Amino acid sequence: MLRPDITPSIARCASKYYMEQAIPIRLCYTGNTFRNNSSYQGRLKENTQSGAELIGDGSVEADAEMLALSAQLLKTAGLKEFQLSVGHADFLRGLFEAANLEEDVMEEIRNLLLNRNLYGVQEVVEQHVADENLKQLFGLLTDVMLDKEKITAAKAWAADYPRVFHALTRLEELDELLEVYKIRKYVSYELAMISGFNYYTGIIFAGYTFGNGEPIVKGGRYDELLTYFGKESASIGFAIVIDQLMAALSRQKIEIPVQYQNELIIYDSKMRSEAIKKAMELRTDGRNVELMARDISKTEEDYRTYAKQNHFVNVTFM
Repeated sequence: MLRPDITPSIARCASKYYMEQAIPIRLCYTGNTFRNNSSYQGRLKENTQSGAELIGDGSVEADAEMLALSAQLLKTAGLKEFQLSVGHADFLRGLFEAANLEEDVMEEIRNLLLNRNLYGVQEVVEQHVADENLKQLFGLLTDVMLDKEKITAAKAWAADYPRVFHALTRLEELDELLEVYKIRKYVSYELAMISGFNYYTGIIFAGYTFGNGEPIVKGGRYDELLTYFGKESASIGFAIVIDQLMAALSRQKIEIPVQYQNELIIYDSKMRSEAIKKAMELRTDGRNVELMARDISKTEEDYRTYAKQNHFVNVTFM
C-alpha cells in the first residue's frame, strides 16, 4: 500500500495494541510516503519520514515537549538556523464558526491560505465579514511573524468567540513553556497555517531552513483521529522529512558527523583459531570486529590502506 501519510497508520496501531493503555505512550517510526504532485516544481513523489508520536496526552506540556524534541533533532542533525512556524487549527475554524460563512466562502479562504495568497484572504474577508472584532482577528492570518504580545492583545477581540479565544490562550501558554525549553528563538506563530490533512485539532507546526523551500518538519495535534479506530485518545506528533533535511544539510555544506567503531583482524592460516577466539572475546565486550584471512599477495600496507578507506578504527595482524 502506498501511503500519503503515516500518522493514520500510527493511530490504527496505537488503537489496536494499546486500546486499554491509560498512561501516555511514546512511539517513533521511519517509513516512506507517496504523493502524486502535479505542480511541475520538481517535488519528490516519494519521501522518507522519521517521526515521533505522543499518544494519550492532551496537555499543553505535551505540545511543548514535541516542539522541543523536533528542534533538538534538527540541531543534532547539524542545522544551526531554522524556524518552527506554529499555528492552531481551531483559530480558523473558530473564525468560520463565528462569522457564519457559507461553505463556498470558507473553501475559498482555505485555498487562498494553502496557496499563501494572504492578500486574497483580505479581499474575501472584506466582502463577507462585517463585525470589526472578527475583521481584526481575520487580519492576524496575514501576519506571518506573530509573537506572544500580539497573541495576548488579540484575546481582547476574541472575548466573545470561545473557540478562537481558547486557541489564542493555548498558544500563549505554549509560549511560556518554550521559554523553559530554551527554544523560543526558533519559534514564530503563524495563524494562517493549515494542512492538507483535516485531522488536526490543535497546534499545527512546520519547520523550515534556508536553501530549501519545502518543510523539513511537519506535525500537529490530532485529538480525534484515534476515535475512528475505536480509541479515545488525545495525541500529537511530527515527522522529519529526511529527504528535505538531507538536501538542506547539503546546500548549507554541513557535514554529518559519523562515529566509526569497526575493527579489523587480519590473520595467517596458522593463526586462524587464535584470531577467531580473539574476535569472539572482543565481540563479547560489545566491539564490532571483522575477520579476514590474509592473502599472501597483499602487504600490510595494502591492508592498512584498505582499512583506512573503509573507516576501520583499528587493524590487528595475527
